[in-house]
Amino acid sequence: MKDPISKKNLDGYGAPIIPWEKVHKRLQQRITQAPKTGGPDRHTAWLATTNPDGKPHVMPVGVMFVDDAFCFTAGPKTRKARNIAHSPNSVITIATHDFDLVVEGPARRVVDPARLKRIAEAFTEEGWKPTVVKEGFTAAYSAPSAGPPPWHVYEVKPETIFALGTSEPYGATRWNFQTSKHRE
Repeated sequence: MKDPISKKNLDGYGAPIIPWEKVHKRLQQRITQAPKTGGPDRHTAWLATTNPDGKPHVMPVGVMFVDDAFCFTAGPKTRKARNIAHSPNSVITIATHDFDLVVEGPARRVVDPARLKRIAEAFTEEGWKPTVVKEGFTAAYSAPSAGPPPWHVYEVKPETIFALGTSEPYGATRWNFQTSKHRE
């Protein structure tokens, strides 16, 4: 992943900036949903999208960090998939032992067969064995909120990431990765 173009300490209590290298290293270690792997008991990723009427929609998703993008699946008729088709703006949140993460960026549907294969391999390494099909993935099972197969595959390449420390030295830091979303 490219280095952030900017960073900002958001902590109001004097904690230092959380080092980006620490966050990036943690992401590369994979964030599984297996019990006893994260905070509070496992890692749960939440995807927030916007309904066409402007109201928020939040659902848990199985997310995998693959080649510096957060990847997940959704049935084409699910609310999250319909929301992404209307507006790709999304937020993914994940709690880990050292920090809670908030990732902002557009969700884009993956259709490239080589990229789908790479993402399927990453999920397989974690125990879920999807098969690549023209529409995306199919498998023996998925999350109930994913709807029936086949599932579309999406990826979010972060434009902004927030880390909120949950262990010493705590802190809160924001990194921007895109000039178009640069904030002060």
